[in-house]
Parts: sequence; C-alpha cells; structure tokens
Amino acid sequence: MSDVSIALRDMGMMITLPCGETYFNYYWLRDACLSCFDPQTRERVFDCSALPSPPRARAAWAEGDMLVIAWEAEEVPSHVPLALLHEVGATGRRADPAALPRRLWYGDHLPNILRVPQQAVLTSDAALAALTCALIEDGIAFVTDMADDSESLPRLVNAIGPITPSAEGLFFDVRVEIKPTNLAFTAGPLEMHTDLPGEETAPGVQFLHCLANTVEGGQSLFLDGAAAAMALKEEDPAAFDLLAGHDIPFFYRHDNWDYRAHQRVIETDVDGAVTGVTISQHLQDDMDLPQTLLDRYYPAFVKFIRMMQQERFVIRYRSQPGTCVVFDNHRIVHGREGYVAESGQRHLRGCYTDRGALRSTYRVLARRGFTGVEAPLGQVVA
Repeated sequence: MSDVSIALRDMGMMITLPCGETYFNYYWLRDACLSCFDPQTRERVFDCSALPSPPRARAAWAEGDMLVIAWEAEEVPSHVPLALLHEVGATGRRADPAALPRRLWYGDHLPNILRVPQQAVLTSDAALAALTCALIEDGIAFVTDMADDSESLPRLVNAIGPITPSAEGLFFDVRVEIKPTNLAFTAGPLEMHTDLPGEETAPGVQFLHCLANTVEGGQSLFLDGAAAAMALKEEDPAAFDLLAGHDIPFFYRHDNWDYRAHQRVIETDVDGAVTGVTISQHLQDDMDLPQTLLDRYYPAFVKFIRMMQQERFVIRYRSQPGTCVVFDNHRIVHGREGYVAESGQRHLRGCYTDRGALRSTYRVLARRGFTGVEAPLGQVVA
C-alpha cells in the first residue's frame, strides 16, 4: 500500500489507510507483530508485561505489505501486516468469516429452511459449509436422509463439533416416559422455550433426529427469537431494554441434579445487536430482581411472551422420520403441540454441540474457500 502515511504520537500513531485515518496504540501494535506468535501452534508467545517500559516508536514505515516499526527500547523492529491494520481500521476488529449477518425470519419461512442430505454433509465441504452457514444466518436447518442406525446422529454432530453433555447425558430421547424428568418426555403441549437455561452455559446448537412419528398431533413449533426481539425493540424500546439489561433466574431440578443460573431474556453482542433469546417459563425460577423493578419488568416480560405466540412469527412442522432439525438454542425458540400418546409412536433423539464449535468449523471451511453463502434456499444440491 503505497498510499500509507504515518504520524507518530506519544502513545500511538496515526496511520492513513485506504479506509481512512486511524489511530493505533503502541502496545496494540507491539502485540500484533508477527514475531509474537508461534508459527506452529499459532499461540501468542510475547508478554507485553515483560517490557521494561511502555513501547514507543522512533520510526515507522510501510515496506511491501508490512508496517515496520523501530522501537526506542528494542533492537529488533516489529512487522505488522497492513491488511490487519486495514481490517481493524474499517471495522474495529480483525475480520471474522463467521460474523455473518443474521437473516431474520417469520412464520412463512418453512419452505425456505435449508435442507441438505446427511451423506452430503459428511462427504462434501460445500454441503457442510452450506449447513453451518445456514445455522449462523438463519439459526435453523434440516438434515434429511439420516442413516437408520444408532451412530447416525453422532456422526452428524461430530461433523460440526464435539457432543456437549447436559444433565440428561450426551443424548436424550423425546418420547413418553413413565417417570419423566422433563415435560418434553410427556405427550402434553410444550410452551415456546429455549433448552436448559438453568445450566450456567446453556446448550448452544441442538439436534433433534426424528426416529418415528405416527401419532395424532404433536406438531413442532419454531420461531426466530432474534426477529421477535427486534419487533419488540421497534414497538416498545423500553420493554426491550428491560429484558436485554437484566438477568433473571432459571433452574433444572430433579432427584439427582439441581442446576441454577441467571440469564438475560434478550441476548445482545458487544455491539448491542440482538443475537438471540433465552426463555423457558417451565424452568424459570422465582424472579429475584428488586420488587420495584419487577413493576416494570413483568409487564415487559409478559408482552414479549405474548408476542412470541403470535402467528406472524411461528412456523409449524410435523417431524419426519429420517430428518434431523438442527438449530441455534440461543436464538430459535421451539415448542410442541400436544398429541395423543395412544395413537402411535413419537420418538426424537437429541443432543447438543457448542456454538463456538459451529463457528470454528465454518471458519475452517471458509479458509478453504467454502463459504456456503450461495446455497439455494430450501435445499442443497450435493
């Protein structure tokens, strides 16, 4: 970049890049030197606290694709990629391939949900990229033509990330049980919820593999919590701020476990953008916010719950044997209509992986040139 100009300051330097003039702190620049990272492990091997005095540049210049900095108290200059400076100057942080924009959706979205065969996911980087991309952008996808064996589900999950356990273990079976530990293991209706908010780190990505479904009723319900939260923000900003600004308690208790955690009903990222929601009235503990705050919090809470019951947000889907629905448990709110247990068999097998693992897999694929962003809506041609 021949058009780089540099002006040294006391604590950093002003650098004019194609994205504009940007200030960079000297500590940050020293930390960004290529020599600070082990080439094999890619971990940082430089400790800025070991410097005898704060870094201060005596000269800096562009050389090829690098910014070279000569330090006052060090003999060896630092080399910082100009491409990194351009990324940080433009967005404030290093570029992240997995920082895809969320595609908000509503009750008419069912035909547009990505569908991809399991075998394609297991054998094709392009199909796996399409799946992971859809889970980041839409928060939900269907994997079809699942193999009919006990290892089918773990094979699928492990393509994205390691299986993460919950109180139920590595896997759980959604079917009627004599002594259920969860309302999901009954034939009754399930209110709209996200799973296990009582765990300190609630499960990230959920898999529900349908093994059998011949009962009357029992349609699955899904909605985009981020879309509902944005609708609340537009209609009632004060209610949105209450739900995004305070943690409330959740639990998961039975004979052999007692999980408790505080979560925010509306989740936002460091930029304030909505990333999802956490909601589960059947696992909600007694509110422990100040009673005077509850005068305002409860009306906002009730308003949001009622909003998520509106037809404009909800899609209804009858689980199909051989299909696995995969969704972001921190964004997609799900439920179920009740069904007649004696009318047939309904059996779904489920488990979880981590949202960090999902994004890690996508970044590795994107680095190989597979981004999945061109996958057609509703299907993947393997």
